Amino acid sequence: MPLPTGPAAHVERALCVLAHPDDVDFGSAGTVATWTAAGTEVTYCIVTDGDAGGFDDTPRDRMGPLRREEQRAAAAAVGVTDVRFLGHPDGRVELTLDLRRDISRVIRQVRPQRVLTSSPERMWERIGASHPDHMTVGESTLQAVYPDARNPFAFPELLADEGLDAWTVSEVWLGASPRADHAVDVTDVVEQKWAALLSHVTQVSHQPPGQLQEFVGAWMRQTARTHGLPPGRLAEAFHVVHTG
Repeated sequence: MPLPTGPAAHVERALCVLAHPDDVDFGSAGTVATWTAAGTEVTYCIVTDGDAGGFDDTPRDRMGPLRREEQRAAAAAVGVTDVRFLGHPDGRVELTLDLRRDISRVIRQVRPQRVLTSSPERMWERIGASHPDHMTVGESTLQAVYPDARNPFAFPELLADEGLDAWTVSEVWLGASPRADHAVDVTDVVEQKWAALLSHVTQVSHQPPGQLQEFVGAWMRQTARTHGLPPGRLAEAFHVVHTG
């Protein structure tokens, strides 16, 4: 059968798998807000606690718990209440069978039609988007989507010990991709995106007031122009891969 020509207009469940608290908010919070407003149930799966981040002398043993709470608050700002953390080490995420199994487990639990994650490809024009953890999580998630989560014989303990049946994800949205081919107009929900971003106090409070919105807003305006949206609109862009 021919592949779909675009993403599904609506899905019942979506899963966002990102490396650090705040990753989903910088690149995708506006898009998530449009999904929840349309009735999609969205779950966040954050691979690390972000304990290697921050800009002050907060003790490292406190940073992870702080960032978990910040991510929960940011999620609430865009209508997400299910936030899960895998607890892998920040800055040291590796493509392992354990990580693939952990992500596959969440896919089988949530049973999403759509998965959003980071691109495994480096974006040379914006190197900050291509943190090694981001690319590793993107690749691990794609491998969890295909073949792991859909194959009942992959990680058989998920079925035998946890009762988690295989699940096939229909489409994956890759953020910060050099191949972005789909833009979401988030102009009307941008205040929710700002609220989500500003929830990450440990990561953004060192910036002068308004600087974050100015920087991210300019980036979203450029994304909108690149993808042919009318002047003055704001957009987030993704490479949509059909995986069903």
